[in-house]
Amino acid sequence: QVQLVESGGGLVQAGGSLILSCATSGRTFRWYTMGWFRQAPGKEREFVVAISWSDSSIYYADSVKGRFTISRDSAQNTVYLQMNRLKPEDTAVYYCAANTNIIGGTRATENEYDYWGQGTQVTVSS
Repeated sequence: QVQLVESGGGLVQAGGSLILSCATSGRTFRWYTMGWFRQAPGKEREFVVAISWSDSSIYYADSVKGRFTISRDSAQNTVYLQMNRLKPEDTAVYYCAANTNIIGGTRATENEYDYWGQGTQVTVSS
């Protein structure tokens, strides 16, 4: 069984930064894409950013481009989300997800991901 565990969420003032971590554990697995999604209160879950295993290509939602960065530490089996210049509208529960079945794809579609973490809350105050 594969498990994804997010950490690093919290309360931060607008303009501040946070780093989220997504640690993977369980049986050895090969993922094609690791992604971060978020869900704000009363809204649907939305794509934030993803990274491909094969060439570390990164895919961003327009709303976070230039502010957020995704990276991976293969030795630690961990993916990170560096969030800078945070805005109140970034407030949401952030989820990491792993795609172990689909090569390619949009990288931004929830259905492409078959493992999900439990989420971590990020709150940005104005």
